Order: sequence, then structure tokens, then C-alpha cells
Amino acid sequence: MNARPNAVVIVGAGQAGLQVAASLRDEGYDGEIRLIGDEAALPYQRPPLSKSFLTGGVSAHDLSLEESRWFDEARVERLAGERVSAIDRKRQRVSLMSGRVVSYEHLVLATGSRNRTLPFISQALDGVLSLRSIHDAQRLKARLELARRVVVIGAGFLGLEVASIAAERGCDVHVVESVDRAMKRAISAEMSAAFAAHHRAAGVRFSFDARVQRISSLDGGAYQVELADGACLEADLVLVAAGVVPNSELAAACGLSVFNGIIVDEKLRTSDPAISAIGDCAAFPYAFDGGDLLRLESVQNAVDQARHVARGLLGQAEPYDQTPVFWSDQGGARLQIAGVARRLDSSVVRGDPESGAFTVFRFRHRQLTGVESCNRPAEHMAARRLLQRRISPSREQAADPSFDLKLLLTLAEPA
Repeated sequence: MNARPNAVVIVGAGQAGLQVAASLRDEGYDGEIRLIGDEAALPYQRPPLSKSFLTGGVSAHDLSLEESRWFDEARVERLAGERVSAIDRKRQRVSLMSGRVVSYEHLVLATGSRNRTLPFISQALDGVLSLRSIHDAQRLKARLELARRVVVIGAGFLGLEVASIAAERGCDVHVVESVDRAMKRAISAEMSAAFAAHHRAAGVRFSFDARVQRISSLDGGAYQVELADGACLEADLVLVAAGVVPNSELAAACGLSVFNGIIVDEKLRTSDPAISAIGDCAAFPYAFDGGDLLRLESVQNAVDQARHVARGLLGQAEPYDQTPVFWSDQGGARLQIAGVARRLDSSVVRGDPESGAFTVFRFRHRQLTGVESCNRPAEHMAARRLLQRRISPSREQAADPSFDLKLLLTLAEPA
């Protein structure tokens, strides 16, 4: 990325891909930009699909990231409803399913991820849904308005967000999870227990360490979810929210290095320096963790990486080093996460989990690795700044609600 390219092609028209185009123009880039996306709709925000869109708080139009005129004004050619069939690295061109061929000097892969498919779903059932696109969300919203019994398969962020909305609508909600607790991959046992209790108080039931054997149709438009232990759950609506997999097939097919995503270096370049990868599809070296590869499913990560690649294309070549940030709204409880803790990292709890407002600090030895907060936004922001600056409170300071975390930031300021 030393020489400024004259033509940038971006594959993936989600928030990451659009942000690359916008940041290039904001930074003064004057070359050609083409944005290729397989959806006909204008680029839109995905996080509200499992939150305010389902409750009617925002419309499909509200989710659009840019109006159509922006693409003309910014001189970004939008190739909507197009799928890439192949990447020719030698000739530096991309072939589309429509037959069109697009040349590039630098290619950005922002191909995102897709819902994990599960073996027990052998046929299409109208009331067995997943959630990834605006079309999916519209179908789910319509079904929720009629449903009385809802089964959610997967106790991750998305599954629990939808479960909370269904419970608020008066539905009987049952969440089935294959591991022993909610959001296990993302948060501590302490925060997980608090959120499970929060959902149970709203009437949500859980089956942990449970595996779905099959889903079948019943009379009257209902469905039966059969678990491996023989239990059977009846529902009018089944949401499958069992995680995602990165869209890395295009990269693999053209010979790029792939392992749980498209492997990139500290500047977000793939094994071909003329190609970058960002967002959900990219496995990047996490500087905080000694450079171990990390793949994140986060809007903030996607946007940060998009901006970084744009700056890199314009000659600013510093390594990527941002603190990961996540959030989830679940029935009046806002979960905020900064950093990435590992399974064996210890936890220090600040505040009372039963109060519905507390923070969990994660430590590896004496090093702060992550912060999780429930309904404590100001405290979370202070702790997030500590993480960004590699400042670790002591365990005693972390546990003491009367200790002002901002004091550590002040003390670290140069005299």
C-alpha cells in the first residue's frame, strides 16, 4: 500500500465496505471507487435489526447509511445486487455473476459473515427463521406480531435480544443453548449469570447443555423442536441464532491465506499486498494479545478497520491497534464490552449484580484484558479508556465502587 492506487474495488456493501469508500473520499482520495454488494437495498445498519426495528422504533428507511444521491456526489459506483464469482489476482480483476469484469489496483474484501447452517433443518419451514438481512428482519417482525410461543436456538447476543422483545410482547419464550451458559463465548460467568437471571425474571425459560435433534411441522401452523434428551418444545415461531461463519470462500478460491476468516497482517493486508480484508471476514493479529489472530463480529471493529485501510491506501501505514467494543440491549439491560478476555482470565466484580447495574473487570495476572458493564455507561467509558491506554487498576481498585477510575487516567498524563 505504498503507492496510491488509481482504482479501488470493495467487495461487500455493508457498513464496513461503505465506510472504506466514505473514508477514502473524506481523506481526499480522487481515484475510482466501486462498491459491489449482493443486496439491492442501499447499505444499511444491521445491529438495529434485532433491536429497535423489531419493536417498531425505526423503519427500514431509517436504517439506510446513505441516500442514493450520496453515491453520485461522492463519485462511488455502486454495483447493487451483484455477486462476485472469482478474483483474478494476476490480472487484478473481479468477475461478477452477471458477466461483468471489474479491474482494480487495490481490492478490499468486506464480505462479512453468514448464519451458521444446522443439520437438523432439512427443509424450509415458514415459521423457522434466521436473522441476517433486512428481508429476514421484516419476516421475523411479521411473525412476532402473531406468535404466542417462541423458541430461540442460541443464547448469544442476537438470540437474547430477540427473546427479550418476544417476552415483552407477552410471548412464551424458551431459549435452547448447546453450552452451559448464556453468551459464553463473549462474557464472564458472572455477567452471564446476571443476564440469565434478568431474562428469567421476564419469563424466559432456558435449556442449557441442550442440543436440537430435529424441527418438524405440526397441525395449525405450529412447530415441534425435539431435543436430544427427548424433550419436545412447541412453538409458533422458531428463531435459529446459532452463530455465524466468515465469508472467506472467495479469498480461499483465489489462493489467499484463510483460517477462521481471511488472514491479514497488522496493516490489514492479506497474503497478497494488493488485497485487504476487514470486518467479520478478517482474522487479524490482535496487538493486545501478542499478535494472536482474532476475528471479531462487531460494527465498531468493522468501521475502525475500514478507516484504517482507507488511511493505509493513502500512505498512512501504522499498524492496526484498536480496542474492540461490543454492546447489546436486552429488555432494559444494556451490556457493554471492551477488550477481549480469554476463558482463563480472572474476574473482579464491582457493584451488586442483583441491582442490575455493575461491572466485571477481567484480568490476566495483573493486566486488565476486558471490561463488561451492565447499565453502568459512565463507569464503562472510564474503564474502556484504561484499556485503550494499557493502564491496569489493581484488583482492589477495580472492586471498589468508591474508587474513581478516572484518577488513574489523570495520573498517567504527562507532567
